[in-house]
Amino acid sequence: LCQQLGDVVLDALARHSTFISAALPQKIYPPLFNRYSVGETYGLHVDNAIRVVPGTAVRVRTDLSATLFLSDPDEYEGGELTIQDKFGSHQVKLSAGDMILYPSTSLHRVEPITKGQRVSSFFWLQSMVRNHEQRDVLFDLDTSVQSLTSQHGHDHADVIRLSGIYQNLIQQWIDT
Repeated sequence: LCQQLGDVVLDALARHSTFISAALPQKIYPPLFNRYSVGETYGLHVDNAIRVVPGTAVRVRTDLSATLFLSDPDEYEGGELTIQDKFGSHQVKLSAGDMILYPSTSLHRVEPITKGQRVSSFFWLQSMVRNHEQRDVLFDLDTSVQSLTSQHGHDHADVIRLSGIYQNLIQQWIDT
């Protein structure tokens, strides 16, 4: 059942252009699922740098971590995903079906549940672009190209120029 549900998650992600643009996925560790009940938590940690897909020789470098929320925020209290970075501590509690993608090098934890249950899927992925800052630049550029394309069409000179810059950066920064 877990594998079937994981395939549903992966199929949806494959069709989600924002996810593809933000992550530039090369390999995705099969999604796992968890449920936190009252009193349960997961302490502050950094995810392992490498994950081996069970039953295979496939290794996934964990550039990005993902948490897909499957419970609505009003179904439980506590349970926020707290991510620490150089700008401070950020608490995340999203609607069912929403997902956060963040660098696996980030310190993070799940706050204790005080009421109800929090169900989520989580997984890791190896990006074609290893460097977080480069991936952020590419995402911003791709988002701008898409916005300009919707306003001016594919043949507009600025769209063509920025699309070329995006492709050239992908060429330089891709890690195959």
